[in-house]
Amino acid sequence: MDALWRADRPLVVREVRERMTYDREVAYTTVMTVANILYHKGLLDREKSGRAWRYRPRETREEHTARVMSEVLRSSGDRGVTMLRFIERFSDEEMARLHDVLHQVRVRRGIAS
Repeated sequence: MDALWRADRPLVVREVRERMTYDREVAYTTVMTVANILYHKGLLDREKSGRAWRYRPRETREEHTARVMSEVLRSSGDRGVTMLRFIERFSDEEMARLHDVLHQVRVRRGIAS
C-alpha cells in the first residue's frame, strides 16, 4: 500500500515491486497475489493495461487510517473510555492539533464552539 500511496499514478505489479522497500527481495507472484487480495477486499481499484492490471488505492492513506481507527473504536466495549484512554496518550502538540481539528469539524457542521 505504501508504494501505491506514494505513486502519482496507478502502477502495475512490477512497478509496485520495484518501489517496495524491504530488507529482502519479494517475489513478483507474492506482490501480485497481495494486490489481487487487496482489490477483492475493496482497498484497491484496478484497470487493464495490456496483459497486466494497473492498481491504485481507493482511499488516501489518511482516509484509510481514519476508517481503520473508526472500526477499532466501534469494536471497543465503551467508546467514551476508549477515546479517553487514547487521548490521554497525546503529547501537548497533539492535544493542540486535536483542539484545532475539533474546531474545524464544528465549523464544517455549523456548530458554535
